Amino acid sequence: MLEAASEAAVLKPGEVPDTLEQRLTACAACHGKQGEGASRGEIYPRLAGKPAGYLYNQLVNFRDGRRKYAVMNYMVGYLSDAYLQEIAEYYSRLKPPYPAPAAASQKALARGRMLVDQGDRSRRLPPCTDCHGRELNGMAPAIPGLLGLSADYVSAQMGAWKADRRLAKHPDCMKRVADLLTPEDISAISAWLAHQPAPTRPPAILSASTRLPLQCGSVRPAATMPRAQKTEQHSPQAVRGEYLAQAGDCGGCHTVKGGEAYAGGLAVPTPFGTLFAPNITPDLDTGIGTWTAEDFWRAMHEGKSRDGTLLYPAFPYTNYTKVVRADADDLFAYFQSVKPVRKANRKHELAFPYNQRKLLVGWRALYFKAGEYNPDPSQTPEWNRGAYLVEGLGHCDACHSTRNMLGAVSRGDVIAGGLIPIQNWYAPSLTSSRETGLGDWAVSEVVDLLKTGVSTRGAVFGPMAIVVHDSLQHMTMSDVTAMATYLKSQAQETDAPEPPHFKVTDQQAEALVARGAKLYDDHCSDCHQHGGEGVPRIYPPLANNESIGMRYPINAIRIVVNGGFPPSTQDNPRPYGMPPFGQDLSDEDIAAVVSYVRQSWGNHAPAVSPAEIAGARAIPVD
Repeated sequence: MLEAASEAAVLKPGEVPDTLEQRLTACAACHGKQGEGASRGEIYPRLAGKPAGYLYNQLVNFRDGRRKYAVMNYMVGYLSDAYLQEIAEYYSRLKPPYPAPAAASQKALARGRMLVDQGDRSRRLPPCTDCHGRELNGMAPAIPGLLGLSADYVSAQMGAWKADRRLAKHPDCMKRVADLLTPEDISAISAWLAHQPAPTRPPAILSASTRLPLQCGSVRPAATMPRAQKTEQHSPQAVRGEYLAQAGDCGGCHTVKGGEAYAGGLAVPTPFGTLFAPNITPDLDTGIGTWTAEDFWRAMHEGKSRDGTLLYPAFPYTNYTKVVRADADDLFAYFQSVKPVRKANRKHELAFPYNQRKLLVGWRALYFKAGEYNPDPSQTPEWNRGAYLVEGLGHCDACHSTRNMLGAVSRGDVIAGGLIPIQNWYAPSLTSSRETGLGDWAVSEVVDLLKTGVSTRGAVFGPMAIVVHDSLQHMTMSDVTAMATYLKSQAQETDAPEPPHFKVTDQQAEALVARGAKLYDDHCSDCHQHGGEGVPRIYPPLANNESIGMRYPINAIRIVVNGGFPPSTQDNPRPYGMPPFGQDLSDEDIAAVVSYVRQSWGNHAPAVSPAEIAGARAIPVD
C-alpha cells in the first residue's frame, strides 16, 4: 500500500515521491491536500474520513457514468477498480479538522431535526439516522457520515438525485428518499446537518445482519469490493476472436460505460447528427443471434447489414474490409459466445439529407472499395503485420486523418492528422515528424506509449487514453511492436494542414510569454521541472516536445484546463495525475502559460489567444 510522503523525506532533484499523495495531486487541486474539501465558486466535498466503501462506490459511479459531473467523469474515466479502491482507502484514513458549524434559522433547524431524527411515517420517509447512524457519523464500509458538510453541498446532492442527475447501483435508495422530499424539506435537512458539530467518533460497522429501512444496492460489503474477473470458457476460435475484438476496440463503440458488454446504445456524435451503435450480442431479437458467419463477413468486408442495408461508415468498414476472412470468422465466433443481452437498437438521429441511406450508394462509389489486405513483398513480415493492424482492424486513420465535408478520408490525408469532429481533440499526424516526432522516436518508445499510456517522451490523454485502456494494452508485445515499426516507416518531414486560429500579434505574444513564465514557475515547475524536462514516465517532458508545438494547440489547452490521468494499464496501474487549472486560472492566464510552453526549451510554435481558451472551455470534457 502506498502511503503519504513524509515531510522529512529527502529527494534528489527531479525525483518524484512514490506515494498516493503525489499521484493524487490532481485530486488535491479541488478537494484539498488532505481531502478536506473546498469551496471556490463550486463546492468540492470533503473526502477525508468517509468510509472507503462509500468513496469507492462513488468513484465507480463517476467512472461508469451513473453519477454525472463532467470533470470527475473525465478524471476517473479510465482508472482501474484496484486503483479506485486504493484511492478510496487512502482518503478514508485522512483526518484533517472539520469546518465550524454553520448558522441557520430556528424554524429551519426544528424542521430539519424532526426529519433527520424521526422521518415522516405518513410519506414512508425513514429518518436519516436509521441508515447513517444514531450519531450521523456513517456506517462502514459504505454509508457516509452526514456531518461536517456544507448546507449548499447537501442541497445540491439531494437536488441532483431528485432530478436524475445522480444515480447509484440499483436499487437506488437515495433516489427514492429524494423523490419524497420537498424543496423545503431539503433546505431544512441541509441547514440542520450543517449546523451540527463535527463527528468525534469513527463510523459504526454495518454488519450482514443490520436491517435497513430501504433496499440499497451500494451498501453491502460485497458491493464495495472491486469487481471479480469473469472466467468464461470459450472455444479456441472464440478466444482468437476475443483478442481481435480487443485489437479493434469493438467494445469502445458497442458498449455503454457501465453497461452490458457489446449491447450497443453508445451515442456517436458526428457533424451530420448522432448515430447509435447497435447491439452485437447474440440475442435473437435485438442482437445478431440470427446472423451467420457469412452475414458478419459481409458487414465487415462490404459494409452491408444482414438484409443488404448499406451501413453508415461510422462503422469503419472502409478499414475492416482489409480484415481477412479467417479473422472475421474468429470475431464472429467470439461475439456469438458473449452473454446475449435483450436491448433494442436506437434509431439514428441524422439531419436531412444524411438520413437518406440511398445516398450512401454515391458515397461508396466515391470513397469505398472492398478488398482484403495484400502484404507488401518488399517489406518484412513484422512491417506487414503492423500495416494490417493499423490500416485494417485498428482503423487508426478514423481519428488520425482529416475528413472532407462528406466525412470521408482523402487518400493523401490518411493518418496525416485531423481534428476529431464534435469531440474537438486533435489526433496528430502519424506521418509528419513535426507533429508526433515518430521519425525521432525509438520503436521501444512508441511501443511504451501505445501499450502503457506513458513513455519517456509523453503520455496519452483524451480519446487516445480510451484506445490504450480498452485495446492496445491487451495486445501482444509483438503486435504492438509491429504497429510501431509500421508507423515509424510512415514518418515524413511534412507539414500538417494549417488550422484556423485566432491571430496573436508579436507584441501580444511577447506579453503572454512573459506572464506565462511566472505562472509556469508557480504552477507547473514542481512536476515538469524548471527546464521543462519533466520526469520520465511520470510527468511528460515539455522541452522539445513536438506534441506541444502542434499547429492545433487544442490538446495542450484542454490538458491545462481539464487536467486528467493517463489510463490505468497493466504496466502502469497507478498513473500520476495532472491537476485541472481551469477553475483557478483565467483565460488570459492559461493562454499565457500555454504560449510560454510552446515557445520555450526548443519549442517554436505560435502563441495562443485568450479567445482560444474560452472556446476550449465550452467543449464538453468527456
